[in-house]
Amino acid sequence: MSIDEYSRLDGLGLAELVATKQVQPIELVDAAIARIERHNPKLNAVVWTMFDRARAMAKGPLPQGRFAGVPFLLKDALGDIEGAPTRHGSAFVPATPYEQNAYLTNRFLAAGLVPLGKTNVPELTLMPVTESRLYGPARNPWDVSRTPGGSSGGSAAAVAAGMVPVAHANDGGGSIRGPASCCGLVGLKPTRARTSVGPTLGEGWGSLEVEHVVSRSVRDSAAMLDATAGSEPGDPYCAPPPAASYLAELANAPKALRIALVRARPDGSAPHADCLAAVDHTAALCRSLGHHVDLIDPPAWWAASSEPFTVLYATSQVTFIDSIAAATGAVPSPNQLEGYTLAVYEMGKSFSAAQYQASLNAIHQFGRAAAALHRQYDVMLTPTIGAPPLPIGTVDTESANLEVTIGQLLDFLPFTTMANMTGQPAITLPLFWSADNLPIGSQFIGRFGDESLLLRLAAQLEAAQPWAHRHPPVWN
Repeated sequence: MSIDEYSRLDGLGLAELVATKQVQPIELVDAAIARIERHNPKLNAVVWTMFDRARAMAKGPLPQGRFAGVPFLLKDALGDIEGAPTRHGSAFVPATPYEQNAYLTNRFLAAGLVPLGKTNVPELTLMPVTESRLYGPARNPWDVSRTPGGSSGGSAAAVAAGMVPVAHANDGGGSIRGPASCCGLVGLKPTRARTSVGPTLGEGWGSLEVEHVVSRSVRDSAAMLDATAGSEPGDPYCAPPPAASYLAELANAPKALRIALVRARPDGSAPHADCLAAVDHTAALCRSLGHHVDLIDPPAWWAASSEPFTVLYATSQVTFIDSIAAATGAVPSPNQLEGYTLAVYEMGKSFSAAQYQASLNAIHQFGRAAAALHRQYDVMLTPTIGAPPLPIGTVDTESANLEVTIGQLLDFLPFTTMANMTGQPAITLPLFWSADNLPIGSQFIGRFGDESLLLRLAAQLEAAQPWAHRHPPVWN
């Protein structure tokens, strides 16, 4: 199989070729490796490779999962696999191979996926851009002078460039949806605790963080959730089980939905004109499909959400950095951690246990407020990001000026953190390209536990306005 034929199919399409014996898994793996070797020097999306191991896996018996034989990339954060390091984009984290797989990795492997390596991330996944000191910047296939977003920026760049059809991603404040928007992909943030983050964690970032993938097709995202959803023994809690397979649900077009459209940031200001144009385009498309769209103001609690998010975000870094220090004897210092990371660490240490508990209570109340809104509306529609993909270097990762840097981050991702705090599922779809040929996503937020409706709506929109034929400039 040529690398160009390989890159035009989604994951399920490639798996079908394997299942019908039209290609062998080793052919797919070789095509993926060739694609990585062609594009990674420009994009810096993949930072750790395991090509020999992948070739050996592809030649041997593979689990008969839905993605049997499909090449895949793990993220260098929580994408733990035995024999490879997970460094979270930081020199502070040693390059020591892990001795066990993450539970999620086991489910990826059981689905038949063949991991080829690890993808680029910002240090400790703190940034919505992927520009760590350790790895250097990942670049956007649509414009290599711009960011692919973060923290799943390497995964998004790899999928958008056709290196793999789908890649591991996680999301504590927009780290699936932001990169998917920047790179013209589907990015589903599942419901809180839909997938396990064990065995090393019970919850990530005070329950803000969830695991999934970025993909080029809605059906790949649905099928991947079928493969990975569900708790493991010992998990502290789990999401409500779905009524049916997420992939099977795509055959059921949604009824006329009541959609709440929010165009303004939490403070009432307007995002970039391209982001407004994108969400207005999506709203018009929804209306053309028979859905009812109401423009509403940002919910009142959105304006109060930044403080509890910041407390949970910062204190989680203290826990992680201190755990690495305890295991290695290393002391957090400017030599090993970026200026912004150290400043977040110090800020996190300044918060009390009472402030942490109050922040948990606050996000639970936000969840109840969101549930009340969903008594009136089936889904909410917002821009995904506040501006088009930023030029690389816009955010200074070495700056200790938290007021400036956090302001930049919230400006770029003003719409995504709410669903992390409430635990709701949210999906971004690539339905609009700017005059500069940059993808600008639109975000739909659903009821807690109801990824199925979001995926059914996404499939309807994908059928109405297919995006798979659009390829970035580096594609060839």
